Amino acid sequence: MEEQQKSKNQILYLLKMRGPQTATVLAEQLQVSPMAIRQHLQALQADRWVTYQEERRPQGRPVKLWQLTDRSTTHFPDSHADLMLDLLRGVEAVFGTPGLEKLLAERTQRQMQTYAACLSEFPQAKDWRGKVAAIACLRNREGYMAEAIDQPDGSMLLVENHCPIRTAAASCQLLCRCELEVFKALLGKQVSIERVEHSLQGDRRCAYLIRD
Repeated sequence: MEEQQKSKNQILYLLKMRGPQTATVLAEQLQVSPMAIRQHLQALQADRWVTYQEERRPQGRPVKLWQLTDRSTTHFPDSHADLMLDLLRGVEAVFGTPGLEKLLAERTQRQMQTYAACLSEFPQAKDWRGKVAAIACLRNREGYMAEAIDQPDGSMLLVENHCPIRTAAASCQLLCRCELEVFKALLGKQVSIERVEHSLQGDRRCAYLIRD
């Protein structure tokens, strides 16, 4: 039973990090048989953790691309989402929108200071590319399942496969704007940062394209 749950968790992790995949591709990554993966996927589907869409291929039958459902977000860290949402609503109710903006601005400044101090832990964080990799590590610690991915044109993609504050961000999109401000402050004016994927806009993940 424990081994089965471990396999299911690995499947959920891969779908979270890599997006929709076939049972065959999942089996190759986990080095188990496709039949075993299909059994796990059927169990996960029954629990409404995963679903699939059929994709036509140039040859042969359509394939099933398995993906996570909205319900699956409860499987990953949420950083006390309900509590944060209640606090944000309370601040706005008592102090109004200006009060909420002031609170988030102060949070942003503290986050910048904390991250800047933590960057000293990473020897590679001497240029913007090294800083992006370090930021991905820091975000990982906070549950964002982050990656720094080199692009063919020399740019980098900072990817966050999970948002542990998504519930709060959905009601207060100032949080997303503040996150972008933090990255800009840490990396400096010599680079440009553009959010090219946004989970609140229907994308699977959040992603930032960074180039000098």
